[in-house]
Amino acid sequence: MSEQDQGLNQRHADRMARKKAVVDAKIEAARVERGLLLVNTGNGKGKSTAAFGLLARALGHGQRAVVVQFVKGRSDTGEEAFYRNQPNVTWHVMGEGFTWETQNRERDIAAAKQGWTQAQQAMQDSSVGVVILDELNIVLKYHYLELADVLADIAARPAMQHVVVTGRAAPPELIEQADTVTEMNMVKHAFKNGVQAMPGVEW
Repeated sequence: MSEQDQGLNQRHADRMARKKAVVDAKIEAARVERGLLLVNTGNGKGKSTAAFGLLARALGHGQRAVVVQFVKGRSDTGEEAFYRNQPNVTWHVMGEGFTWETQNRERDIAAAKQGWTQAQQAMQDSSVGVVILDELNIVLKYHYLELADVLADIAARPAMQHVVVTGRAAPPELIEQADTVTEMNMVKHAFKNGVQAMPGVEW
């Protein structure tokens, strides 16, 4: 091994040792155990997909989960077909389709309220470890539900229950209350080049 390689290897080892010390200290300082509120927002693809990936992780730990889908009205998605076969998952499709399809505000509000009733039941059940509120941000954006009531219900959930909220345009008040917020930004999307929504990727 050359002297140059030896020097590179030593600098790398020193840098990783310093990094490990910092990470270990942060892990040691993290002592709190409680349910988290996670928000996936932004204009990019992957908000719901990330939530369903977390769902798989929760099931791997034996947790029960409830999914409430707002706005979305189709029941032929790959994720629903898969997760409905999992005994620890309860799945509710509560929307009537995207708002530009329904074009009926009163119907959309009624569907949102029915969906929130399902969400409330899940968030009052301490045996449910994870609640996914898919596309709730869209409902809040159009004021189909009262934001203050939604935030209060989420805050009142069982102490160890995790809630995941998805959808574009998360309101600032929800972001403030959340523990973890991820914003998905679009760099490229096949749809803009005329590619259809593909099964297994988009639905």
